[in-house]
Amino acid sequence: MPNTPTIAIGHLTLLDTAPPDLVTLCGEAGFDAVGVRVSAAGPTEEPWPMRPGSPMLAETRRRLDDTGVEVLDVEIIRLGPDTKAADHQALYEAGATLGARFINVIADDPDLGRARDTLASIAAEALPYGLRPVVEAMVYSQVRSLADAVSVVDGSGGGVTVDPLHLFRFGGSVDQLRLIDRALLLYFQVCDAPLEPPEGLERPSRLPRGQSLDIDDRALEARAARLLPGDGELPLAEIMRAMPDDIPVSVEAPNQVLLERIGAAEFARRARRSVDALLRAR
Repeated sequence: MPNTPTIAIGHLTLLDTAPPDLVTLCGEAGFDAVGVRVSAAGPTEEPWPMRPGSPMLAETRRRLDDTGVEVLDVEIIRLGPDTKAADHQALYEAGATLGARFINVIADDPDLGRARDTLASIAAEALPYGLRPVVEAMVYSQVRSLADAVSVVDGSGGGVTVDPLHLFRFGGSVDQLRLIDRALLLYFQVCDAPLEPPEGLERPSRLPRGQSLDIDDRALEARAARLLPGDGELPLAEIMRAMPDDIPVSVEAPNQVLLERIGAAEFARRARRSVDALLRAR
């Protein structure tokens, strides 16, 4: 396939898999890269022990060297009104140790001008570590549209990552993707879903790493009930054609019920095959 980009899988897809094992498992499934959740996304989530100097970070680095798998992004910074760029040095250092390219940022500051200034500070702090922050718009954050994401990122030194689930849940469109400055699009995610938001989702008995189940269906779908590419109704081939050919694509498709049924290794293999099918349709 010409112009085949880096193919990655986001850690949220297999969040119960420890980072070293994620590298090995996803390398065996044919992925070029992984994302790594270095910092927890919420107060109930138990973080993996990936701080600088930790044995798990060193083992993850060793597995990367052994397999040739790369780290696309590290997570996560929740950018709120009181966020200070300097408070995330451990994340920058861990990202640099792993050779990551990007830091995933969720903007929870209602003042988008202040969010842009904070993101610029994060970008400046992260740059010496070889990292660049990316903002993802989602309907239950303060950045709820592509226009909001671009306004926060523009001039900050950061970039945008696009997730098809969130794109359609906040009412975005493929046409809007084509209007974004190509230089701001650093990588994008793929998953699938019904076109209409589902109601009454089957609730798993638990969510990975202690994430709270006290969430609405929108958040549950995003965190634990997505479909693998090709299993839903989103216009993924059209989305892929709207994105630059040479930027990485990352599978972010957590589905706790399916994962518990087939296991992490088979889930990763199916995820990798689903991206191949999308690339053939591009």
